[in-house]
Amino acid sequence: MSAARIRQRLLAAVFAFTMLGAVALAFAVDNTPQFADPVLQARYYGLTHELRCMQCQSEALADSNVGLAADLRMEVHKLIESGKSDVEIRDFMVARYSEFILLRPRMSLRNLWLWAAPGLLLIAGIVVALRVLRRRAQLPISDDEVS
Repeated sequence: MSAARIRQRLLAAVFAFTMLGAVALAFAVDNTPQFADPVLQARYYGLTHELRCMQCQSEALADSNVGLAADLRMEVHKLIESGKSDVEIRDFMVARYSEFILLRPRMSLRNLWLWAAPGLLLIAGIVVALRVLRRRAQLPISDDEVS
C-alpha cells in the first residue's frame, strides 16, 4: 500500500472520529428554554452545575444528556420561573433526592467526619512515620552491616 493511500485513509478516519464527536455534542445540548433575563439564566446555569445527575452520578445536571437530567433541568427552570430562591430550590431537590444530589455536600454534624477525615489521616500518618523513624534511629548498628 502506498504512502499516499495510507495518508488518505488516516485522514478519513480522523474526519470520521471528529464527526462522531460533533454528533455526540449535539445530543448534549440543553434544550430547556432560555430565560430572557440574564440574571435568571445565570442562576439556572449555576444551579444546574451544582446539582448531580441522579442517573449518571458523576456529572452535573448541565453536563448530562440522559432523560432524567433533562427532566431535572426542566424542574429547576420551572422553580426559577415560579420565583423560588436558590436556597429553596436546593432544599426542594435535597428533600426529594437526599443530600446526594448536591455535588458539593453541605457541612453538617452528620457528615462532619467526611470533612475531617483527610486531615486526621494525614496527622496520624505523620505521627506513625515519626515514631518509626525515632525507633530506627535508636537501634544499634551491628558490625555486619558496616562494610
